[in-house]
Amino acid sequence: MQRPVPLRYNLQVAIAMTIYVAVMVLAWPLVRTAQGMPVKALLAMLPVLPMLYVIGLMARRVMGGDELEQRTHLLALGVATTVVGVLSLIGGFLAAGGVVKLDGGVLIWVFPVLMLVYGLTRWWLITRVYGGSPGMECDARQTMPWRWRILLIAGLIGFVALVFWWRGDRDDTLLGMLCGMGAAMGVFLVVAAVRHLRGKAE
Repeated sequence: MQRPVPLRYNLQVAIAMTIYVAVMVLAWPLVRTAQGMPVKALLAMLPVLPMLYVIGLMARRVMGGDELEQRTHLLALGVATTVVGVLSLIGGFLAAGGVVKLDGGVLIWVFPVLMLVYGLTRWWLITRVYGGSPGMECDARQTMPWRWRILLIAGLIGFVALVFWWRGDRDDTLLGMLCGMGAAMGVFLVVAAVRHLRGKAE
């Protein structure tokens, strides 16, 4: 399988995620007030389409990589699947036992958590186990630096949280989670920047 061009891949992912954010901000709030089950179902499923596209892009990139890239991708995916599976099992038992109350809305977070753990695990594998840099691919010069990627994601999360707050949506759990994720990414970026500057000084 032909290896996807990194710049084109990054652009396609960025466009898909922008569409996803736009759908979540503009269309998703209309689900609760929509009339008729077909319209409700269409609006509810709309955010899935750009995410399926991103999954397809990722699969194509993994299949087009060399053996080391494929190994890091698949190991990271295995760790992420295990972590999310264990968290789901714990949450399921706690909910079934009446310890915590969970509704179907919690399922929305399964895929983002899976991708977060996958990204962190792959970063750890590349930097700690194989002794490379996060952009160790052969054509790393054409890819967006990982710090900018995290900053872009944190900015999108912050934008969505700001829109929800401005519109007056009272889903405090969702708003709190978005703010927490954005803040965590910001702290991670600050720590990474400090370590980078210290490394340069030495």
